[in-house]
Amino acid sequence: MDAIMRESSFAQYMIRQYKQEGREEGERNSTLENISEVLAIRFGPGVADLLADRLAAVDEVPHLKQLHRLAIQVASLEAFQQALEA
Repeated sequence: MDAIMRESSFAQYMIRQYKQEGREEGERNSTLENISEVLAIRFGPGVADLLADRLAAVDEVPHLKQLHRLAIQVASLEAFQQALEA
């Protein structure tokens, strides 16, 4: 009985972890899309494509959210690129 409970607890833990990772990946992808949209609106279509590889290399959602806010407020594309490289 104890073994079944441990397996059940472990399975529940793994399911929670899997769901959390899925939520984080969804939030990351959504934020990347938002950044691309802002860059396209502000600096022209195709601009986000030029930065796609560099943006995709950013793993942390909080950093991506910061870049999203920056894309909205930054004065120039060059300033955004500099912040992205920092």
